[in-house]
Amino acid sequence: MLLLVLLAVFVVIVFYFVTIYNRLQSLRNGASATLSQIRVAMKKRLDMVEQLVDMVKSYAHFEKETLEKITSMRTGLMSADPRDIRKINSDSLSLLSDIRAVAESYPALKTSDTVINTMNAIRDVEDEISRHRYTYNNIIQELNTMIDTLPSSFIASRARLTKQEYLSFEEDELRRSGYLGSDEIEPRRPETGWK
Repeated sequence: MLLLVLLAVFVVIVFYFVTIYNRLQSLRNGASATLSQIRVAMKKRLDMVEQLVDMVKSYAHFEKETLEKITSMRTGLMSADPRDIRKINSDSLSLLSDIRAVAESYPALKTSDTVINTMNAIRDVEDEISRHRYTYNNIIQELNTMIDTLPSSFIASRARLTKQEYLSFEEDELRRSGYLGSDEIEPRRPETGWK
């Protein structure tokens, strides 16, 4: 009888550990899949930025180097890790900002249906990227929490799983909005006129 009880306890413990291991693997795979979705959405955005460059280059001087940058970003994107994705995101948003500035300077471009539709499509893709980034960070938070807590940390260390980096674009967005200088880490309060 004691042997049956010990065997049942052993089976329950093994089942529990297998369940935790499977959850860790599921989170790791979910993070990987979501990162792939981010890459695809960013590639879509780069394709649209390239279309905008083609539309705008007759109005402004865009060097061959600009198109080469887009091609390079698109190529590097498919194997990019979160740190590389942040860099590509920053570079592509900077390029998009330059194109928007050119479009604002030329009334024919500013009112062009094709330019307006492409800009709206890019905005939709940026929303998609934000949703995927939110999902990715939630998965990473759960994975990192499991890696930090017992008993899952024991299983994670045996499976050689390590904490993962969050995907954060906030600093880039704050810099573009003027709330964060290029050498600052903490954002400034926006000027409101109130003391």
